[in-house]
Amino acid sequence: MNSPLPPAEELALIDRELAQLDSRRVYLLARRDWLLRLIQQPGAAAVHWGPAASGSAAWTAGPSGPAKEASAPGAQNVLLTLGAVLLAVAALAFTLVSWGSMGIAGRSAVLAVVTAAALAAPAVLLRRGLRSTAESVAAVGLLLTVLDAYALYAVGMPDSDGTGYTAGAAAVLAAVWAGYGSALRTLRIPLPAALVAAQLPLPLAAVAWQAGPLGVGWALLVTAALDAAPALRVRAAALPAALLGSAALLVGAAQSWSAGSAAQALGPAALLLAGAALGAAAAWREPRVWGAALVGGVAAVVAVAGVARPELAPGWAVVAHLVVGLPLLAAVRVSALPEAVRRGAVGAGAVVGVLGALASGAAVAPVLVARLRVLEEVWAATTPAADPYGPGASAAVGLLLTAGAAWWLSRVSARPEPGVLAVVLGWSGLFTAPVLLGFPVAVVFAVQLAVTGAAGFLALRRSGRGAGIAAAACALAGAVNVSLGALDGRAATFAVWGLLGAGCAVGAAYGPAARWLRSAAAVCAVGCATGLLVASAAVSDLAVVWWALPVLAVAALVAALGPRLGAVRLPAEIAAGVSGVLALALSAGRPGTLALALALSGVVCAGAAVRPERRVLGWAAGALFAAATWVRLVEAGVTAPEAYTLPVTVPALAVGFLRRRRDARASSWTAYGPGLAATLLPSLLAAWADADWVRPLVLGVAALAVTLAGARWRLQAPLLLGGAVLAAVAVHELAPYVVQVAGALPRWVLPALAGVLLLAVGATYEKRLRDARRLRAVIGRLG
Repeated sequence: MNSPLPPAEELALIDRELAQLDSRRVYLLARRDWLLRLIQQPGAAAVHWGPAASGSAAWTAGPSGPAKEASAPGAQNVLLTLGAVLLAVAALAFTLVSWGSMGIAGRSAVLAVVTAAALAAPAVLLRRGLRSTAESVAAVGLLLTVLDAYALYAVGMPDSDGTGYTAGAAAVLAAVWAGYGSALRTLRIPLPAALVAAQLPLPLAAVAWQAGPLGVGWALLVTAALDAAPALRVRAAALPAALLGSAALLVGAAQSWSAGSAAQALGPAALLLAGAALGAAAAWREPRVWGAALVGGVAAVVAVAGVARPELAPGWAVVAHLVVGLPLLAAVRVSALPEAVRRGAVGAGAVVGVLGALASGAAVAPVLVARLRVLEEVWAATTPAADPYGPGASAAVGLLLTAGAAWWLSRVSARPEPGVLAVVLGWSGLFTAPVLLGFPVAVVFAVQLAVTGAAGFLALRRSGRGAGIAAAACALAGAVNVSLGALDGRAATFAVWGLLGAGCAVGAAYGPAARWLRSAAAVCAVGCATGLLVASAAVSDLAVVWWALPVLAVAALVAALGPRLGAVRLPAEIAAGVSGVLALALSAGRPGTLALALALSGVVCAGAAVRPERRVLGWAAGALFAAATWVRLVEAGVTAPEAYTLPVTVPALAVGFLRRRRDARASSWTAYGPGLAATLLPSLLAAWADADWVRPLVLGVAALAVTLAGARWRLQAPLLLGGAVLAAVAVHELAPYVVQVAGALPRWVLPALAGVLLLAVGATYEKRLRDARRLRAVIGRLG
């Protein structure tokens, strides 16, 4: 496809050559017609070739001629179309304006002559090879027949019903056009025009005879059936058949849903069943239109279930549609049916099942959401009254029916989606059934716990499949929902949360299950245990701040179990840590209790840090012990924390010094960090709250000494801790002066200084980065 010419020049060259080919083709066609006429004349053999037979120069175009902006066939089509339009306008103007000025004989003669001439001319034009001209004249002739029909009505039958006359005229025109198109098969316009006109007679006749919506539906369906026969051979006829058939089914469905009794629903049911039969027949004959079988299957379901619908409540009407529609799924096993019919039937059953599941799910959703009302008043022991307008058991039955169908479909097909739907729908139906049936509260909780446990067991057995993941999600949703419902009563809270916690503990210990599922079960078990201890503390009428102590027992138990937890150890410890944070939050209302909770939390972390793999918790234990000490000192009104922290710092530094002598690889943070932080940090807090200058001065000198010592012996912890404290003290001392100076300066000075600083940093950005990397490397090499 490579060319030495630029694309624009090559495109222009191609256009010129195509125009020349069009011109040459027109010349050759004209030459061919002349030769045919010459051969048919007597004495044709004596005719000699000469200039007169070779055509004029107007029919030729040399390669050097100018490029044509429009091809010859294009210009021809434009002229023919324009001529046809002008003739149509002239005919319309004649019919509407000049018709009344002529007598009966003149009118008849004009109509006969003009229409006959317009319809006869295409035959002559086709014999001469002028097909495009024939198409244009034929279109004018068809339009003239329409105008003739209108003129006949306006003059001869002005008092007759317009709709009925239009129906009859459309039928006559369709027949005439069909015969005309069959006689002149080369023309492409008459037969499609006849097909369009044939769509009107029956629906218009039904409207004219006031047959009602059902009669119009039958007219539409019969017309669609008549279209279906030619649609098997002519693809264009399938579109009106589909449109009219769908319109007929919509009319039937609307009449079925609005019927007030079973007797009134029989007529729409017959229409729908006839439409279903037509769809099945179309799919049987043409495999590509399996959608017709699908629509027909849905129509059959609406027809049969629609007869029973007026006698049923809305929820049970959904069940009736499911009972009729779900058996269509069995067509997947019927090999005697054609593939298109079988596929459409299964699709119809699936559509009915999905719609029924959605309707039933929308009915039971408020039942699940209603549990949130318990949070407004915990342990109120109120039993909600049954809703007389609620869905009742029909919603649960609908969900269970669709779940059963999905489960069966998952067994006969290799796709995972039906199994997932079966789990979700089955859990929804079983979980909400006791509430919808109005069972006692104890029975409701028992059934819902059993359903939740069954979902969890299924998740453990099939944790690596789609159905297992769906079961795990259902089990989690059920556990949350039943836990919220249990908050309505004390006994229910302990019973439900205890059983859930035990079940989650068993799931966490189930080895064959996936690790993520066991971890989730372990987290839920820790959460249930924490909730039980909080509930126990609430029952004992203890103050809220004392609830922290039993909650800390959960963290202590998990820390004690440690390696015995196996693969779920880390998620269980994280959940226990969250419980510990909850305990600290509960004890925050009283300093003494907070100090005790901090100290006990430190003990738990210290006990866990005994194990080599949890050494990092030693830092948490030290921080918690220090925090407990500070809280206790604040509660005691101590203003000089150094008296209590220095006795801890000195032996801690001594112990760190001895450790560094024995183990040169020990970090300075491990050796000196806790001892230095025990005094520097409390003193820094006291200095920031002290308005005097003595404490900041002494603390600054001490921090400077520590910093210098860290730099002298290249120790990271003293250097960074001492430097940070020294910087904080300096900021504290300079802050009043900075505020005073900032208040005296104009407001534009600070933004200007910030801009100058940014420009300076930007100008030396690369050097600053290199210096920062060097500083980081130096600090990293410290001990």
